[in-house]
Amino acid sequence: MGTNGSSSPGRRAAVIAGLRTPFVKAGTDFKDLSAVDLGALVVNELVARSGIAPREFDAVIFGQVIPSPTVTLIGREMVLRTQLPRDVQAHTVARACATSIQAATDAADQITLGHCDLAIAGGAESISDAPIFASRTLAQALVELSKAKTLGDRLRILSRLRPGDFTPNPPALKEPTTGLTMGESAEKMAQLNGISREAQDRVAFESHKRAAAAWEAGKLEDEVMHVPVPPRYERVSATDNIVRKDTTLEALAQLKPVFDRRYGTITAGNASPLTDGAAAVILASEEKARALGLRPLGYVKAYAYAALDPRDQLLQGPAYAAPVALERAGLKLSDMDLVDMHEAFAAQVLSNLKAFASKTFAEKELGRPVPLGEIDPGRLNVNGGSIALGHPFAATGARMITQTLRELGRRGGQHALLTVCAAGGLGAALVLERE
Repeated sequence: MGTNGSSSPGRRAAVIAGLRTPFVKAGTDFKDLSAVDLGALVVNELVARSGIAPREFDAVIFGQVIPSPTVTLIGREMVLRTQLPRDVQAHTVARACATSIQAATDAADQITLGHCDLAIAGGAESISDAPIFASRTLAQALVELSKAKTLGDRLRILSRLRPGDFTPNPPALKEPTTGLTMGESAEKMAQLNGISREAQDRVAFESHKRAAAAWEAGKLEDEVMHVPVPPRYERVSATDNIVRKDTTLEALAQLKPVFDRRYGTITAGNASPLTDGAAAVILASEEKARALGLRPLGYVKAYAYAALDPRDQLLQGPAYAAPVALERAGLKLSDMDLVDMHEAFAAQVLSNLKAFASKTFAEKELGRPVPLGEIDPGRLNVNGGSIALGHPFAATGARMITQTLRELGRRGGQHALLTVCAAGGLGAALVLERE
């Protein structure tokens, strides 16, 4: 894999191990933990479980989407707050919901280039700890107050403030270029692509059904650590608390639309919830893995990123990125034993699947004579997706890598495709292989 994401005879990047915290609904088990706290917990535990001496690591690449109120370089904090030596270099990445895919491909590139032999890549998100910003007027007044020398100066500054200036501003939820929230954009996609409410609820139902089955079969236990719940630490969070094994299509059908209350089809049931959590993977060169006696879960075969105008179909990025990643891998969609497509919204999943199979989309949007193809439902999101498992923005990609490679191993498969849609009209696709 070269630096442009294409396959080449250079050093291969192996995925050695992966781990995540439980993914929990915002405001529940992890409400007293920051993204940095969650990230440090998972990195420390991953290193400990790997059996690799901390001094062997060369780099940490870590991401966060919603900025922490006090930490701007979460990547570096993953070194400073864990057992890793402080001379391990690190950097921070952000590509919205594809953040930890970006972290992993950055690490893979560094390995391929020979700049690194062993790295940790991942991401963490705490929606419970999202920053609340002051208005610009209040912020400017506070700066002036800090410089004021007399009581009269302070009173004059305060006299300019109005009640509205004290209203807190949460992080922006709308696309700056369109003024639409991601959910409103997904609603638009559902309408443009003729995606029914019933079809969306079916995707959600399958996500919960498959995630519950995966937990009951013990498939996820080894890739999810236990986290003592603060502040009293009297109980432990050990499983994802969003999965609903008892959900039914009838129950999902009763939920009201959220973004377009009159004509909409997107509900709290067929969209991914706001989630806290962290996930990370270890990547190594083949040579380093062999020297340390490590058995890889699989390898990074190829990847691609894509972008489109957010004013069009905001979450359609996977349909543009996947053909390029597969072409770089020298493979076809039909060669994939598994496909894991991030479920931001059921409408987005169905829209991308429709584009994958569309000859018109292939010709007009991609300039390709044939469509990518259809995906066997039995190979898609086989252990559930983000609707059921949750979606801590920066952690989802690392969760997908670990979960997919472990399942690929159980099935004796060779290739898998991962896709993620992201804010800003971005898309990511990653091809993994196993030997």
